[in-house]
Amino acid sequence: MSHAEDNSSSSGSRRDFLFYATGGVGAVAVGAGVWPLINQMNPSADVQAASTLRVDVSGVPVGTQLTVLFLGKPVFIRHRNGEEIAAAQEVDMADLVDDNARNPNAGADADAADSNRSLTAFNGENTGEWLVMQGVCTHLGCVPLGDGAGDFGGWFCPCHGSHYDTSGRIRRGPAPENLPVPPAVFVDETTILLG
Repeated sequence: MSHAEDNSSSSGSRRDFLFYATGGVGAVAVGAGVWPLINQMNPSADVQAASTLRVDVSGVPVGTQLTVLFLGKPVFIRHRNGEEIAAAQEVDMADLVDDNARNPNAGADADAADSNRSLTAFNGENTGEWLVMQGVCTHLGCVPLGDGAGDFGGWFCPCHGSHYDTSGRIRRGPAPENLPVPPAVFVDETTILLG
């Protein structure tokens, strides 16, 4: 190998190194410039904090409900009694207007059986005692009346006459779907986490 060939080879590797080093520095500079633009699209801390809500249900007696405001909508948290649970579980699925649970906790394809709409307790048992759902009629967004209102002992929408049963399923009226169940889970014996 001659001295000229060695110089040419050495010169090529220096040129390649400078090329790759310049490209790497350029990529880092572009990334540093673009990252703030991408990062500003992430939700702020106050928005993230508002996307979940812990609700203490220790003071909700059996047969009553608590209404909380979550993400700008009312959420009904019903502590159902034995009669309400039995009425919800005895419904024939063929009698339902909407046979989907509308419950992200149970999965998109879950049917509207009461066990797929009620909340599983902290110990993993689903006794049907707790029902959590958005308190917004699926027809035009009115807030249904509760405490046994309507023909099916659940909720009644005074705006256009939709009747919901004790599991929040539409039974009669113009509403096309069951009252939706928000993402919810018991985080301890008496606290439900929404969101």
